[in-house]
Amino acid sequence: MDDKAFRRAMGKFATGVTVITACLQGEVHGMTANAFVSVSLDPRLILVSISKNAKMLETMKESGTFAVSVLSQEQKEMSIYFAGQAKERREIEFTWVNDMPVLPHSLAALVCDVYDAHVAGDHTLFIGKVNHITTHELEPLLFFGGNYRMLQASSL
Repeated sequence: MDDKAFRRAMGKFATGVTVITACLQGEVHGMTANAFVSVSLDPRLILVSISKNAKMLETMKESGTFAVSVLSQEQKEMSIYFAGQAKERREIEFTWVNDMPVLPHSLAALVCDVYDAHVAGDHTLFIGKVNHITTHELEPLLFFGGNYRMLQASSL
């Protein structure tokens, strides 16, 4: 099995899209990620996976806190920007929740303290203890097969 076959197989799993943000020395850092999962209800824990090559890795290690913005379908541009695929640098407006930057108009925003971290292969898995949540009733931005998708209602 080669890397392309593995990536192609993983792309068959439809996911939501998130932007993970953290603040270090007064500067906001962010990245797009779809490796996000709920871990526990008691305590409330979530997990994000950060590549060893990501600029965000050191920020996550040093900051001790992070936020996850679950993107709505209107936020595709934010996903592209924080994935480093946008050509121009721009000023991003954040909403500040418990001193953490989150993207306004997201489906959900979770503010977390780093609860634990584990190196697994070429990624670090950060488990966050959720200390604040906001939600909005919007449609999700989805990712499947290397492309953005939108949810379509189905009548069964």
